Amino acid sequence: MDSTNASFSIEFYPPRTAEGESRLDAVHAELAALGPEYFSVTYGAGGSTRAGTSKLVLKYWAAGSEVAPHLSFAGTDVSDVRELLQSYQGAGIKRLVALRGDIPSGGGAPAHYCYANELVEFIRKETGDYFHIEVACYPETHPEARSFSRDVDYFKQKVDAGANAAITQYFYNVDAYFRFVDYCQSQGIDIPIVPGVMPITNFDNLKRFSSKCGAEIPLWLGNRLEDFGDDTDGMRQFGIDVVTELCYDLLEGGAPGIHFYSMNLAKSVSQIWNDLSLQLQKRDA
Repeated sequence: MDSTNASFSIEFYPPRTAEGESRLDAVHAELAALGPEYFSVTYGAGGSTRAGTSKLVLKYWAAGSEVAPHLSFAGTDVSDVRELLQSYQGAGIKRLVALRGDIPSGGGAPAHYCYANELVEFIRKETGDYFHIEVACYPETHPEARSFSRDVDYFKQKVDAGANAAITQYFYNVDAYFRFVDYCQSQGIDIPIVPGVMPITNFDNLKRFSSKCGAEIPLWLGNRLEDFGDDTDGMRQFGIDVVTELCYDLLEGGAPGIHFYSMNLAKSVSQIWNDLSLQLQKRDA
């Protein structure tokens, strides 16, 4: 896919079993053939997937993919983070996704750093400008934020600490993204803000994820998805059409790229990617 130098990336999470890892290897091979700029790999609450994240990152890096490991301080010792930075730098990895991260349930307050801006500052202190650092932002506001403006203030702290770019939480309202970007620019935030997009493959899961992260499912979309009932194939195809249109509108409006939350699945991402490519080719013809 090529649209005026837009950046396309895909997120994985570390599987919990050898069987899951084998399936993900096949998914990675299929999606790598599309030519994304990079894959990102998540980092579980309190560093719970630390070993799995590092293993996956280094494996797919060795396979020829650009990979961006997620990294967090929450519940993780500073020396562990330093060790990971040294490992990634030694391997030649140049990109990181720096996040506040979640503290495991019942884990109490973190013993060390917690906030993402502190992590970005630490990375810059340890490694200078070596890493390209992505951070998170929330067009529909982080669920723990006191207000929209305070949430943007926290985002700006991450930018001022040295972040190079940002990836948004997923959303389905294109106006939420563009109004968010406009407001961020008015507050002096000038880094690229890449929209995160979640393919719709399971409505029950989507409702559960959205309730936790504060992403809004528009009423019209929720009602349409509800109507499919047990027709999972029909629901999935409808979701592909909706998300493809969302991606097209984002790129048409000037978004710098798309970050796909794949949920370790290839089919929907591949079809959205191919359908979007056709639409972009027609536009440019």
